[in-house]
Amino acid sequence: MKKVSFHTLGCKLNYAETASLERQFVDRGFTIVPFNEHSDVCVVNTCSVTGRADRECRQLVRRALRTSPTAFVAVLGCYAQLQPEEIASIDGVDVVLGASEKFDLFTYAESFQKFDAPKIFVSPISNAADFGPAYSGGVDDRTRAFLKVQDGCDFNCSFCTIPLARGKSRSQSLDDCLLQAKHLIDNGYKEIVLTGVNVGDYGKRDEESLIDLLRRLEAVEGLERIRVSSIEPNLLSRELLDFWIESKKICNHFHLPLQSGSDDILRKMRRRYLASEYRDLVNSIRERCPDAGIGVDIIVGFPGETEAQFKKTYDFLHELPASYLHVFTYSERPNTPSLELSGRIEPRIRHRHSDMLRILGQQKKQSFCQSQIGRSKSVLIEGSVENNMLSGYTENYVRAFVPYHPSLENAIVRVRLNKRSAEGCLGTVEEIEMASTRSPIVLESIHVAIQ
Repeated sequence: MKKVSFHTLGCKLNYAETASLERQFVDRGFTIVPFNEHSDVCVVNTCSVTGRADRECRQLVRRALRTSPTAFVAVLGCYAQLQPEEIASIDGVDVVLGASEKFDLFTYAESFQKFDAPKIFVSPISNAADFGPAYSGGVDDRTRAFLKVQDGCDFNCSFCTIPLARGKSRSQSLDDCLLQAKHLIDNGYKEIVLTGVNVGDYGKRDEESLIDLLRRLEAVEGLERIRVSSIEPNLLSRELLDFWIESKKICNHFHLPLQSGSDDILRKMRRRYLASEYRDLVNSIRERCPDAGIGVDIIVGFPGETEAQFKKTYDFLHELPASYLHVFTYSERPNTPSLELSGRIEPRIRHRHSDMLRILGQQKKQSFCQSQIGRSKSVLIEGSVENNMLSGYTENYVRAFVPYHPSLENAIVRVRLNKRSAEGCLGTVEEIEMASTRSPIVLESIHVAIQ
């Protein structure tokens, strides 16, 4: 039996798409092995949001060939769409597939025998109109799944390569989303995370909307929790926010990209809101849902960012009632408008400012976790065991750890959060809300095991 290994760079959308490719290989009799083990085929699904992601891709190809020198190597995804010739120049690469071709690997790879020379199959991004269905989740990881509902973006932020790599915004139909959601639930998943490049833009071209999708998903029997991976702040309307907060299934977790606390920088980035509007939205969420988890994306070192503007961003975030920060160091990307801007920031300054915000982000995360101590939260327990502990996420995205018991895997349990840990909170199981279908829950034995 032939073996295939995968490595995915970038966002959850990429992971969902890789999972669909994995199922294609399994359906054809392949065995999936870890990327660091010998395999007959190596697939690298790339990202190109930062220069680091590009470098990682090149390193991964070389690493794969050290482990499996005769393996057929396929590279696909965003970096492949943007720089196919650069990837093809890496020794050992056999095929490069762009956005429109990546789900047709079996068509382009033939018998997975190494080519004499690398082949490139990359269509112009303007041709990317199809919507490749994708969702994550493996046979042994049936807890939560990432369901791709949207792809591409029409926003054209000045720093971003996504419109160049994925094309215009497009969505999967409501009916197809529901069919895939029901399939996931039938296979044991209890939480679905809606993912895409710009999820808030869902359905725009079909006169549908994200709230339409959420309403339909709420009615899916057996679906216990719905999470939205992220949403642009200008797309979180009052109507959508009302529905989100009042829903019994949608998690009270909001990931809202900000990028800068300076209005001047936001304008240069071509963002569609002001810092004050973002702050008002976060405060509104916090007032209406005090326990909500609120995540923030930030880009540091954008061209022309002065010390005063960085301090404005730092102070803005310091005062913002956020739960955690995702900090990205600005990276020059080919063919993006920000390349034409003056005022390039020295790398040492970018990294110093990034480190400052990452420390602030850790402080905010720890503070939010501390605020949850003593509370009883619903947690979907995931299957991986670390140091005889199981973990899962609360509705508001706090990672909770509980002592291992086999019957807890893939169960939704009520957990008392007792103590803050390095990565979240330590807790004890109080009650079972929904048991795994794989093994019966015996609450008495769990209480004995964790005492």
